Amino acid sequence: MAQALFRALKDDNPNVVIDVLAMDWTRPLLERMPEVNKAVTMPITHGTFGWKIRKQLARELANQAYDQAIVLPNSWKSALIPWFAGIPVRTGWRGEMRYGLLNDIRTLDKAALPMMVQRFVSLAYPASQSHAAPSYQAPLMQAEPIKADINPVIKPDQKRLILCPGAEFGPAKQWPPEHYAAVANHFLDDGWQIVVLGSKADQTTAHEIAKHISASHLEQFYDLSGQTKLEDAIDLLSTADCVASNDSGLMHIAAALQRPLVALYGPTSPSFTPPLANNARLLQLDVDCGPCFQRTCPEGHHRCMQELTVNRVTDLIRLITDEHNKTR
Repeated sequence: MAQALFRALKDDNPNVVIDVLAMDWTRPLLERMPEVNKAVTMPITHGTFGWKIRKQLARELANQAYDQAIVLPNSWKSALIPWFAGIPVRTGWRGEMRYGLLNDIRTLDKAALPMMVQRFVSLAYPASQSHAAPSYQAPLMQAEPIKADINPVIKPDQKRLILCPGAEFGPAKQWPPEHYAAVANHFLDDGWQIVVLGSKADQTTAHEIAKHISASHLEQFYDLSGQTKLEDAIDLLSTADCVASNDSGLMHIAAALQRPLVALYGPTSPSFTPPLANNARLLQLDVDCGPCFQRTCPEGHHRCMQELTVNRVTDLIRLITDEHNKTR
């Protein structure tokens, strides 16, 4: 979602050079954002203070003579490196009382800026404008050709549904594997190809889906969970006729690739971090206990996901793929 900020900065000043300091795993994302000049690896893992490492990196950044640093995380320590580096303008939300570390500090009005993307994009503009919700351009990533070792999966004469059944947040965000399998079988019956994407942590879920796939369709079902790098997953998602996903990082990537997308929400709310694409459609049940924002269902029934029916998902996939094909 930070790409919406980068696009706003470029619109305001097409000649601006944007470098992004972030964890190394985000590099494939940043490399597919045309607004980004280069990714700078953050050598400290989450939860590590690393005072000496921060100061060393700051010395390296100081040599680049940056004009401004925009600090997106709200933590105190995230503002240290720009301060150590002596970057003249250091912009961000107040967060953990970062007076001094930030000298262009903003006080967030959550009611005025309810969405994360609005909070990011607001930092592209002067503080006097930070209390009104800005307009923004949706993220728009650029994919690359599929690598040769994955290319056999791609059959140009077949429609392709990509399933993203994982969720880092916890099991409460996951639509049941048997539901995903039913959706897969439905479209396999119609001659589609099914690809499952996810990390190694999602392999158990993916294998559970595979167990419910009809034997006659296994040739067109590809479980690639844990077998692709992030850059490969991005490029594969760009080939999808449709993506069905839980509320996850892959969901946001599919949206940024402008692929037709069905996003399945349970214990979280799409009002804060929805997929930012016009061809994304959301499904969420209105249950009396949600959204609870819990990693596991505190009631033990997981109704918000269990009762979200397969038919609703298959119908919506057909609807948005038809709409997409008509606009081509």
